[in-house]
Amino acid sequence: MPLLNFRDPASADPRGERIRPGILFRSAQPDPVADAATVRELYTRGIRVIVDLRSPDERGDDDWAAAEEAGITVVRAPIVPDDTDAIAGPGIASLRTSADLGRFYADLAASAPTAVADAVRAAAGPGAALLHCAAGKDRTGLLVALLLELAGVSDDKIADDYVRTATALPEILAALATRHRIALNDGAVGDEGDGVAGRPAVPAPLLQAPREAIEVFLETMRARHGSAEGFLLGCGVEAAAIDGFRAKAVAEAVAEAALPATAAAARRPAHSVTAAPQPVFSASSSPSRPAGEPHS
Repeated sequence: MPLLNFRDPASADPRGERIRPGILFRSAQPDPVADAATVRELYTRGIRVIVDLRSPDERGDDDWAAAEEAGITVVRAPIVPDDTDAIAGPGIASLRTSADLGRFYADLAASAPTAVADAVRAAAGPGAALLHCAAGKDRTGLLVALLLELAGVSDDKIADDYVRTATALPEILAALATRHRIALNDGAVGDEGDGVAGRPAVPAPLLQAPREAIEVFLETMRARHGSAEGFLLGCGVEAAAIDGFRAKAVAEAVAEAALPATAAAARRPAHSVTAAPQPVFSASSSPSRPAGEPHS
């Protein structure tokens, strides 16, 4: 399957209390490229924009060619530091703990405001959006966390979504090692990590999806900026784009909470139910995946 780690983050809110399913998706990078069958499946899910958070060096020219030919917009928003001195905390090589990783996420997001703003604007536009980086864990994870926080999803449920990547990591890391011709601390290399002189081993937190990392990211972001909205406004995201994403994403039940009871009831069709999107990716044997979820 060309898309590993593919899922709808709304599955972390299974009753649909805070976010509407089918408007936001996340995944790892296409491997090796997105073929016509994959693009048809994405289109079936309503995905009309793909936000690629990878750097130019990570991308392939044909990764999303089939999607663009099918009329899906690809927004390239590389989350790499706009200023290499902007990351004040420990660099990647210094990461030792899950909390270090969370603080690194906060520094990384703050160091790339242009890309963050472009990604949020794309997610707020028409149709469903797919966000991805290489593994679909770090850059994707922090962006999805910001968007879910905007929609009022609790930290616990944001973390529930983030840690689901752990079940897909062995397959993701194997694909990354093949694509980029490196070994990811697989025990076959020495102190140099991947056997290339001068290149450090990949820090352990980057090879995991620890719950504490995304929790510390959210805590750090709020300590510095007050909220996801405050942070995104500081990145240059327009208030209209933030309002647009909320209007698109927030579950109807939440919107109705602000209405008088009679008005809220009038908006609901009799006997209506919110249907989950139909599965179009092959099922996985993972016991933690809800029924109908796509292959990771």
